[in-house]
Amino acid sequence: MLEVREVTKNYDGRAVVNRVSFEVHPGEIFALLGPNGAGKTTLIRMITDILKPDSGVLLLDGRPVGGDRKRDIGYLPEERGLYRGDKVLETLAYFGQLKGLSSADARAAATGLLERVELGDWLQKQVQSLSKGMQQKVQLCTAMIGDPRVLILDEPFSGLDPVNVMLLEEILHERRAQGTTILLSTHQMNKVEQLCDRALMIHHGLMVLYGKVGELRRRYADYAVTVKLDSDAGVPADLPGVRDVSARDGGFNLTLESGTAPRDVLRALLDRGAGVESFALASLPLEDVFVKVVREGLGLDHGMSQAAAPIEDVAR
Repeated sequence: MLEVREVTKNYDGRAVVNRVSFEVHPGEIFALLGPNGAGKTTLIRMITDILKPDSGVLLLDGRPVGGDRKRDIGYLPEERGLYRGDKVLETLAYFGQLKGLSSADARAAATGLLERVELGDWLQKQVQSLSKGMQQKVQLCTAMIGDPRVLILDEPFSGLDPVNVMLLEEILHERRAQGTTILLSTHQMNKVEQLCDRALMIHHGLMVLYGKVGELRRRYADYAVTVKLDSDAGVPADLPGVRDVSARDGGFNLTLESGTAPRDVLRALLDRGAGVESFALASLPLEDVFVKVVREGLGLDHGMSQAAAPIEDVAR
């Protein structure tokens, strides 16, 4: 559905987005990841036609984004913006009319959305009277009104308590079941693992990871091992090549330094007399993969060659 091909954007002679290429498939939840300043917001603004790329192509169903096709895209920006002095229903209905709905249809759609996010009792209240979390739910509704085919959400969980986080997850699953394609940008890696099919990570404007979420975690399996010992003595201290040790499921999770071979860690354990009952590679949590790629720059050579392969053919 959404294709980004060799897109570049420069500011002051520096490429903040540098030859990025990826696809978002119909009906999937796709994660756009990266540290602050990586170029994510610039990339999203090009997808939504707020900014024009310096080079490259952005396509929606094979046609350039922009014009009336922007109505097919709903966008929740990280920087929130609501008319604080207006009533909640009127604010949301106004956004509906911007999406092309008639006044009556916009009010009906706004009422339905606000009831779905449990704000039905607040329709006639001023926006400024709502809590931060409630305003966030109204802002989410501004992205969903008009039933866009593509929903782009930048940090949608910000300001939500655990109950409303669950509500948002339910709504995302509902939208996906209805065929909506969702592009999710968030720093909450646990939500990416729970919700997303595939992910792209950019760093310094470059693609560093791209693929199925489960495969990205497995790709870094050689940087973590799980160990079970036959005693309560614990893992010997100062094992060479081991950066961190944590308890896990009656055993231990060992995070390895870059370049450390798991067999060398096993040999070191045995040399120190540890009674090893089991020793296996472990998938790192996506958050650990994120940190490792940012700090150690592993994505470009450790994962990128495999991750980018499907896109290279598309870009050509």
